[in-house]
Amino acid sequence: MPRDLVEKAVKEAIEGSPPRNFKQAVELIVVLKDVDLKNPQMRLREIVFLPNPPRKKTTICVAADGDMAVKAKEVADRVITREELQGLVGNRKAAKKIAEACDWVLVRTDLMPLVGRTLAPALGPRGKVPVPVPPNANIVDFVNRYRAAVILRTKDQPQVACRVGTEDMEPKEITENIFKVLTTLENRLPNPRQNIARIIVKTTMGPPIEVPFYLAKTE
Repeated sequence: MPRDLVEKAVKEAIEGSPPRNFKQAVELIVVLKDVDLKNPQMRLREIVFLPNPPRKKTTICVAADGDMAVKAKEVADRVITREELQGLVGNRKAAKKIAEACDWVLVRTDLMPLVGRTLAPALGPRGKVPVPVPPNANIVDFVNRYRAAVILRTKDQPQVACRVGTEDMEPKEITENIFKVLTTLENRLPNPRQNIARIIVKTTMGPPIEVPFYLAKTE
């Protein structure tokens, strides 16, 4: 796909968006066709690590104890201890509050069963999943990596959508992020040229701008 067409769409999306009193995200929407969402293999749920992290903070929560918890406090937005997780048993309201506040929940593997009983039921409906972290892993690296992570997920409609930047980023950076998402998506689709119907870029409150490349995909 010609990068100049994507970058042009990104610029149009940002420049054509009315000013707001908050930093708007730049979103990518990919409309699919001829994809059977009832087929488990076509139910997309892919994590993509963008080369250029959006400048809108991603909230990272870490469930850990001991040394990992200590190190996580240096970089994570919230650290949830085993004791706190045990206190969530039967407390759905508190679990939902955490699920709403955390974009990603990184969990030391030995705490995964407890997270499965307490937080997972609240994370699932919000399209979020707990991420297992090996006990000997560098939690600082994990947190920094997930700052740039987005998830591609199909729900009940044949499309995927994710944040690929913020309006204050350089269009070239956002374009690189879009290509990373598209490459990941194309690798999951059986016939990308047929399965991708439209590619749209927009800011949070701005009008949709379509990337015209796929209009000529059969050439």
